[in-house]
Amino acid sequence: MKKLMWLLFKSNLIGRMFVCIAIGGAIAAFFPELGNKLEFLGKVFIQSLRAAAPVLVFALVISSIVNNKFEDASSIKSVAWLYAITVLISALLASTVSYLYPLHLVMDIPPATEKPPEGVAEILKNIVLKFVDNPIDALATGNFLSILVWATALGIALRRSSEATKEMIKNGSDAIIWVVRLVVAIAPYGVLGLVASHFTSDGLAKLQNYLQLIGVLLGLMIFVALVVNPFIVFLNFRKNPYPLVFMCLRHSGITAFFTRSSAANIPVNIRLAERMQLPEEIYSLSIPLGVTMSMNGAAITITTMTMATVHTLGLDISYMQTVLLSILATVCALGASGVPGGSLLLIPVACSMFGIDPAVAAQVVAIGFVISEIQDSAETVLNSSSDMLFTSVVSLKKQGRDPSQITLLPE
Repeated sequence: MKKLMWLLFKSNLIGRMFVCIAIGGAIAAFFPELGNKLEFLGKVFIQSLRAAAPVLVFALVISSIVNNKFEDASSIKSVAWLYAITVLISALLASTVSYLYPLHLVMDIPPATEKPPEGVAEILKNIVLKFVDNPIDALATGNFLSILVWATALGIALRRSSEATKEMIKNGSDAIIWVVRLVVAIAPYGVLGLVASHFTSDGLAKLQNYLQLIGVLLGLMIFVALVVNPFIVFLNFRKNPYPLVFMCLRHSGITAFFTRSSAANIPVNIRLAERMQLPEEIYSLSIPLGVTMSMNGAAITITTMTMATVHTLGLDISYMQTVLLSILATVCALGASGVPGGSLLLIPVACSMFGIDPAVAAQVVAIGFVISEIQDSAETVLNSSSDMLFTSVVSLKKQGRDPSQITLLPE
């Protein structure tokens, strides 16, 4: 029994993940009805992650501020700059490719029913309102901007508390981390349910009309993940960046692909940061911040889908207009929520720059939801792994460690 429990819950997480992916794929291909029933496993896993993430971030940030000195403000600023710069680069890359190689959409589906923001001003207003949200409501809904604000304020207030209080806060944070490790341990079985339910033959058939669009989106995201991000790592260390890049993709990206939520993937990234022995005072702040700022994939989606709409309608635009679109898409991406489909609802905002009818833009959003099984999954992989990668870059640079020689602590 002990050997069985070790095999199911304590053996190599990535190995168990690949085995469960293979089993889920086989069920989706040969037993689609069973696959639909196994969707419950995936829902339990995602719900567990979403429930744990806000509490984990709240406790970690307070503990980090209470028990550490303010020596890493510049490190957090460096991570934030890396997030913002790579989002802008991703948007510029997508706009350039879309300008040189126009895509056209097949708009034969009903408009989406979700209500998008009316403009950039509304996005910025919503961001400010999120900062001052009720803390209980923020924890319940996963509003990480408000959680960061309240946790930071409480952490500063509690810095003058007694050593016993500080120790209690640290113990509480450690207890929550222990619970999160249990949630991460069941990840392979949640992924099995998600694969079995999402990749049935019926689900894949819906994607056939949009293979070219999916190909461009995936190609851009892969290029950013394997060329742009490694190049930025290389500029920081002048060392081989790929061991660190692949580590982040492997350990953060696999669960991100199936959860399709950067917010839900926070516990996975924090656990990886622990195993990499990164400074808690950095990753406890930078990883939650990345849910809002590390949005490379969202920038690519917003820009590419908007440019495809422009070309489909036959609008004549200049390259300078596509650059302006990239800047707008960057602002939109930074305001996207870390939940499935969060970037799609911002496409109408980008479309409004070219005077595109809201009804047409709503159809583009609907197309986005049709291809989201692939698009949103790949987007979340890029967003979440970039979050982890740039947190690692700044942390390792501060520690004076070689990114090509990183080893992980045992699980």
